[in-house]
Amino acid sequence: MKIRMLKENEQPPWNLLLLADPSRDLVSGYLEKGLCYVMETGNGDTAGVIVLVPVGSTIEIMNLAVDEFHQGKGLGTILLKHGIQTAAEKGYKTVEIGTGNSSINQLALYQKVGFRITGIDHDFFIRNYEEPIFENGIQCRDMIRLSMPLE
Repeated sequence: MKIRMLKENEQPPWNLLLLADPSRDLVSGYLEKGLCYVMETGNGDTAGVIVLVPVGSTIEIMNLAVDEFHQGKGLGTILLKHGIQTAAEKGYKTVEIGTGNSSINQLALYQKVGFRITGIDHDFFIRNYEEPIFENGIQCRDMIRLSMPLE
């Protein structure tokens, strides 16, 4: 597996980006401001994606997705650690990430890597998404915010 930055005129992997965030409009907005990295298999297939968006001395991971075929193999952890390492190398002081209250596996992964819960944006998904989102039999309503200091 190889991780590389998306080239300037290269089409982003929409199928993966929309796995993590079903709003094409929101994804388009943060893609314009962010750094997009893709994870490729040996034969050039895109297995994962991560999008980092700078906000002052903080960088936020806005999107992290692994192709369903490749899930459960530790690739999400590799991408997440790549994002953290990239943020540190670029001199950011903090990495932030948010996920839905229904995203149980993601919450576990982020905490295993060292993120701590810092807040809840109540009804974020109700306010920002037209269609209700359900995962693990739970309606996704609230954004759980997590943070990791890099110093």
